[in-house]
Amino acid sequence: QVQLVESGGGLVQAGGSLRLSCAASGRTFSGYAMGWFRQAPGKEREFVGAIRWSVGITNSADSMKGRFAISRDDAKNTVYLQMNSLKPEDTAVYYCAAMGRYYSGNYYHNEALYQYWGQGTQVTVSS
Repeated sequence: QVQLVESGGGLVQAGGSLRLSCAASGRTFSGYAMGWFRQAPGKEREFVGAIRWSVGITNSADSMKGRFAISRDDAKNTVYLQMNSLKPEDTAVYYCAAMGRYYSGNYYHNEALYQYWGQGTQVTVSS
């Protein structure tokens, strides 16, 4: 059974940093895309970023641009989301997701492409 377990969330002051981790078990995702999404209260879930092999992409929206970075350690079957210069509007539940099929397109923001999802970890940024 495949599981994705996020960790590293919590309460942080504005301007601070957090690193989220997502540990996968049940199969290896080496060579497969893994991504991060977030959902703030009352809002739709939105794409934060994804990584395939060692190439990471992040949402270029002004709300996130230049502050987030994704990396992975395939030996640990784990993907990370480094978040810097956090703002109160970054408050959300952050979800890890993984593709179970090989994909080489450009629509990493499409939730439907991800077969596996974690339960989410809460990130709260205080002002």
